[in-house]
Amino acid sequence: MRAVIVAAAVAFLVSLFCTPIGIRIFRALKAGQPIRAVGPASHQGKKGTPTMGGVVFIIATVIAYVAGHLALTTLPEAQIAQVRPTLTALVLLGLFVFCGAVGFLDDYLKVRKRNSLGLSARGKLIGQLLVGTVFGVVALYFPSTNGETVGSTYISFVRDIHALQVGKIISVIIFVLVVMGASNGVNLTDGLDGLATGASVMVLGSYALIAFWQYRHWCGDRQYSTGGNYCYAVRDPLEIALIAGAAAGACVGFLWWNTSPARIFMGDTGALGLGGLIGGLAMASRTMLLLLILGGLFVIITMSVVIQIISFKTTGKRVFRMSPLQHHFELAGWSEVNIVVRFWIIAGIGVAIALGLFYSEFLTATT
Repeated sequence: MRAVIVAAAVAFLVSLFCTPIGIRIFRALKAGQPIRAVGPASHQGKKGTPTMGGVVFIIATVIAYVAGHLALTTLPEAQIAQVRPTLTALVLLGLFVFCGAVGFLDDYLKVRKRNSLGLSARGKLIGQLLVGTVFGVVALYFPSTNGETVGSTYISFVRDIHALQVGKIISVIIFVLVVMGASNGVNLTDGLDGLATGASVMVLGSYALIAFWQYRHWCGDRQYSTGGNYCYAVRDPLEIALIAGAAAGACVGFLWWNTSPARIFMGDTGALGLGGLIGGLAMASRTMLLLLILGGLFVIITMSVVIQIISFKTTGKRVFRMSPLQHHFELAGWSEVNIVVRFWIIAGIGVAIALGLFYSEFLTATT
């Protein structure tokens, strides 16, 4: 637990104190956020606010991961051997960095062209597909010495469902779809000051708790599993907890500057990166279907876009004034702060339900 706390604290401090530096750098580079002419009129006042802020909390998370491992050097040698940098960290941080890189390219093109178009939708999807495929293959085809892989060939809810096994190729495809779905879900949620950042903090913090609980009841811990105790077959759960905690801490530090009125936006750099990481956490912790509840806000907002598109193309009518859903409420007269706080409440409810389901399954299995 010490390493997770150290990582979260370091990430928070680095993000908190380095974000103002990022604001000055991006202003000097004239990396202001272009605003679409179509949409709530209040957004025009945000024109020129620095974007690409995701760079800051991605770097903060990587630095914090290193700090967390330095904290582990105080543990006994036998424990240190179990928690050295792993393939799990490569997959999770790789998804964070490279999905963020796809978003960075999109942000760069927006700033360079001085419009809100950026990378085409097809271009972003291709980029996400390539990143997801590379790390999906690594996650499924490179087992550790005990045979565990980062990803799983089973469909999972709060753990692997052994009645639902699929082959490795299908598992890679599912891995890619989850990463892409989560990445685009967070990206669609971004758009109001602090909305996606705050919701991501809740989801990432939950994964830190879930993974640490798995570490404390880990099948890889011989002392625990040989006692006939109910355990979790997950690869490197402490690594998962450390990275999730670090990312959550980094987002909290960034939220200080990103909340209304935002002095910097995370941009697609941050949104795609966070979504990629969240999707990776779901796959690595064997909680794939639980993510639908844990990230309930992202699912609701994504579905609002899907419903809007289907309705307009089939009937020529719109269900919402504007999608994603948060903009519908803006046009209905809700203030930005009210929308953000109420959507955070919805995100918190999803997180609470998901954590309750996760823990109740453990209680049921051990009674």
